[in-house]
Amino acid sequence: MFDKILIANRGEIALRVIRAAREMGIKSVAVHSTADADAMHVRMADESVCIGPPSSINSYLSIPAIISACEITGAQAIHPGYGFLSENANFVQIVEDHGLTFIGPTAQHIRTMGDKITAKDTMKELGVPCVPGSDGGVPDLETAQKIGADIGYPVIIKATAGGGGKGMKVANTAADMEMAFRTARAEGKSNFGNDEVYIEKYLTTPRHIEIQVFGDGKGKAVHLGERDCSLQRRHQKVFEEAPGPSISPEERAKIGKICADAVANINYIGAGTIEFLYENGEFFFIEMNTRLQVEHPVTEAIFGVDLVREQIRVAEGLQMSFSQDDLTINGHAIEVRINAEKLPNFAPCPGRITQYHAPGGLGVRMDSALYDGYSIPPYYDSLIGKLIVHGRDRNEAIARLSRALGELIVDGVDTTVPLFHALLAEADVQSGNYNIHWLERWLDDNLAS
Repeated sequence: MFDKILIANRGEIALRVIRAAREMGIKSVAVHSTADADAMHVRMADESVCIGPPSSINSYLSIPAIISACEITGAQAIHPGYGFLSENANFVQIVEDHGLTFIGPTAQHIRTMGDKITAKDTMKELGVPCVPGSDGGVPDLETAQKIGADIGYPVIIKATAGGGGKGMKVANTAADMEMAFRTARAEGKSNFGNDEVYIEKYLTTPRHIEIQVFGDGKGKAVHLGERDCSLQRRHQKVFEEAPGPSISPEERAKIGKICADAVANINYIGAGTIEFLYENGEFFFIEMNTRLQVEHPVTEAIFGVDLVREQIRVAEGLQMSFSQDDLTINGHAIEVRINAEKLPNFAPCPGRITQYHAPGGLGVRMDSALYDGYSIPPYYDSLIGKLIVHGRDRNEAIARLSRALGELIVDGVDTTVPLFHALLAEADVQSGNYNIHWLERWLDDNLAS
């Protein structure tokens, strides 16, 4: 059993891990930049270590500083949260080389799934359905044009090392290919140091469905249903729910088993998410995230499990505390991401919180690191909270979300709360009738500057 773990992250996810550790009787160490000296995760942890200046590259992304913090405090394991170093295979290897435990998958699993081409090839071999596209990287424009003609337009060109919506360009026709190909390569090079791209068929009205999987690293794995994350802006999720309103129990069982079997076959350890585009009853693999997802609370709500606690348990070498037969869906859950951003342009809005009040009541959870008087620093992601609601069914969850949004008070900065009030009034959102393009089109029509 670990006596002490270090959380290599900040904000609400650092608090999330601290809480799970405390319930398990494990002490926690928070790391922080100078900009986060007064942050809630620093206050809540048993110990804290300043690891650098505000810049992420010199603090939360500084591997030597994080390893040093472990050595100073005697922490035996590191939980990466999400973002930052959570999917950095080199970091995982260094952690293990220093005799520490990484609470997450192996460096090899992260490396395999971090390269989009290798991930797709691996999933194909494991029987996971994939989007039609190129076999590996596309070396030049001529090859790209031939692939586009073979699989039919529209197509999407993606950087193999991409993520977060960067290095992705759509070519609707053959005439668009040159510009899309060159732009995707350039973005891949500038953002990830790798200009290799691959091409896939671009589905026109898909939903974004992701399957939560969990493995023990010893050949056993389960799935915890799906989440629908189709409401997106610039490939960034803003509204997530579970179960998906368009997925039948039969489809869930079938794709869930495929995913659980796949990760069991590679001895995957910990939490992971296999993401799909779903259209006309078919699933098409797009990527696997080898970490905890921002939206993991909706899965926890409907299954009554603590995924962070389970991550820590299997990292200690213990068996999973549940089997597939133990996992039964109970009700419906929705999460909205509250960002400190000014509408309609979604410009980041850091500043001092003059008043904060979290909503409460039955089936309401607020994951946030805010407090009265806290100053949101301008150096990091604009996510300041996640509001999660759980109801007996989708209609109750929507009603509960509307009520909870009305109770939430965040004064001093602009937030995206008004966006969710507006979305919940839309018939398509109320009925679950949307796809990954719906929100962008709605924003163009309703929030034009």
